Amino acid sequence: MKKLLSRIILILFGAAVVALVIIGLMPSPISVAVARVERGPLRITIDEEGESRAHDRFVVSAPVSGRLERVELHDGDLVRKGAVLAAIYPVPLNPKESGEYRARLDSAEALKREADERVASAKVDYEQARRERQRTEQLAQNGLVSVQSLEQARNAEATSTNELEATRFRAEAAASEERVARAALIALDREPPSGERIVTLRAPVAGRVLKVVEKSERVVAAGAPLVILGDARRLEVVVDVLTTDAVKVKPGDPVLLEGWGGEAPMRASVRLVEAGAFTKVSALGVEEQRVNIVADFVDPPGPLGDGYRVEVRIIIWEAANVLRVRSSALFRHGAGWRVFVVREGRAYRRDVEIGHRSQFDAEVLGGIEQGDEVIVHPSNQLADGARVQLK
Repeated sequence: MKKLLSRIILILFGAAVVALVIIGLMPSPISVAVARVERGPLRITIDEEGESRAHDRFVVSAPVSGRLERVELHDGDLVRKGAVLAAIYPVPLNPKESGEYRARLDSAEALKREADERVASAKVDYEQARRERQRTEQLAQNGLVSVQSLEQARNAEATSTNELEATRFRAEAAASEERVARAALIALDREPPSGERIVTLRAPVAGRVLKVVEKSERVVAAGAPLVILGDARRLEVVVDVLTTDAVKVKPGDPVLLEGWGGEAPMRASVRLVEAGAFTKVSALGVEEQRVNIVADFVDPPGPLGDGYRVEVRIIIWEAANVLRVRSSALFRHGAGWRVFVVREGRAYRRDVEIGHRSQFDAEVLGGIEQGDEVIVHPSNQLADGARVQLK
């Protein structure tokens, strides 16, 4: 019996040693962090830095070369239409320069006619948008169109209203340019009794002085900017984005303005995606093709003024209830995507079908289900069926 007992103990001891050796040779569980696949809202945005600016601004320039009198205006002053902004004593002109000023008058007259045509076209677009909004409201009352269609119609009317006002402002500015060019030519062609001629520059529109470019008395060249006017109460937001992002943006897309100094974000709406792009060098020295996007304020701009910095988020897609997975859990496999799903202490690869993607979350179209736990930031050590432990 003693020999049998000793043999059993020896066998058990040997089995224990073998088990310990096997356990020691087995790879230890990989420590991972997981996130749960769940349903919720998802928003896709294009995020860039932009700035506010006066919706319509007018740069009053010197129509002739000469001695500028000291400008008594200050930044922020209110001026009425026709108010005197500056005065210039022009230098004598030779026949060639006189011909140039006559050509400038002809150009100003042509621009005035073009601006008037744009006003007429914008008025037609506004009337069409107004009628469309009225029809959509009637259909919405009968439940024949969606709320989204009604909002789009109202947005289109608001956008056309702003565009009509902008074209009228530009027409007034063009008319002022014509008057300035005509007055300059008259002043240059006429010899006053005193022997001294003067060209008076007046405000083309009522507004606020955004900047006095040339304040002191000095000699200025023709075309030199003197005073910048605008309406600081009517602001817009301009932001330049990559052309690859701009193609996803369309007029009417909602915009959130953050980082402007207040606690709550402001709402705006895309009015225009400019047709022409430009080259801009990034902070890393890389040349990028970018394009300006202009948005109108929906909320009152409050304390913002011309040239204030804002963080712009253009919402190009959103949904209230989608199946979401963390973007950091996804990794490429060929042309598709994969994740690691944790089941009973082991990681298993799963092919997933992904829809819209934001910086933090992605829309799941298939491959995993609500409630699954996926590994975020999967390492290269992970393999299908690998043992894992949660951090």
